[in-house]
Amino acid sequence: MNELKKIKQPVAVQIKDFEVKFNSSMQSSVPLLNKITKYILKRKGKQMRPLFVFLSANMHGDVCESTYSAASLIELLHTATLIHDDVVDDSNMRRGFFSLNALWKNKISVLVGDFLLSRGLLLAMNNKEYDLLQIVSRATQEMSEGELLQIEKARRLDIEEGVYFEIIRKKTASLIASCCACGTSSVGADEVTVQKMHKFGEFVGIAFQIKDDLLDYEKSSVIGKPKGVDIKEKKMTLPLIYLLNNSSDKEKRKLIRTIKYSNNVPQKVLELISKVKASGGIEYATKVMERYRDEALMILNEFPKNQYRDSLERLVMYTTERKK
Repeated sequence: MNELKKIKQPVAVQIKDFEVKFNSSMQSSVPLLNKITKYILKRKGKQMRPLFVFLSANMHGDVCESTYSAASLIELLHTATLIHDDVVDDSNMRRGFFSLNALWKNKISVLVGDFLLSRGLLLAMNNKEYDLLQIVSRATQEMSEGELLQIEKARRLDIEEGVYFEIIRKKTASLIASCCACGTSSVGADEVTVQKMHKFGEFVGIAFQIKDDLLDYEKSSVIGKPKGVDIKEKKMTLPLIYLLNNSSDKEKRKLIRTIKYSNNVPQKVLELISKVKASGGIEYATKVMERYRDEALMILNEFPKNQYRDSLERLVMYTTERKK
């Protein structure tokens, strides 16, 4: 049994039940919509978001219908944002599958995203889950703001570390934070506990994103070279920001020119990766990631020990030790 399966074990039955409820929440009287949602369900990933919801809920109380609503609400809104992201990025692939816009074009993709968004909102309203709706709506707002902030700052390619953390807190961490907060809120936990779990999820999300940054500098098993995808896409990641912050003004301008104009030249990308490694950028980003990971674990340690807390601890370790 692999590590993720072991982590899921305490809530495996609940996640199976959730899948049935989630599938039914996507049903429509329009045949085309049902065909597309069936395709979406077929390509589901590791189910990290429902896992955070159910582990957080079980750690603080008894799972109820509200918990299933929380997981469905987050999954519906998140799936909608992914579909819209693929349209914005003009991306043809997601998780090794064709994206919706590659198969059904942009107009239909945007409308499907809108449909899922409205299903999530109606689910919360019909079940009077106003607290959950507030948590998830705030996360959706922050994800949009983070994306726009990244687009705005990417033009100059000179992002300060503080701005980088604001971007990843909003773009990535806000969703994991809302999973933990919604799961905790769904079982009737008090506001202080909900806020603590929100902060826990935020720290995990930041550590998760820094790990993503680091994976881009690791060797690919296929070609034996670092992927360098972030550099090709002109994304300013923590190891690269560290290199820029520790370079002379002249060298910094040269590096930014390389990212701007030679980001698709393999040799130039490999040279840039070598400079990041030589600068100590990998070690620096790893230490920062570990700091956020440890902050998250410290919050968990404030709560009584049980199998759900154990699984959450292992999930935190998994997010920072994964190989892809």
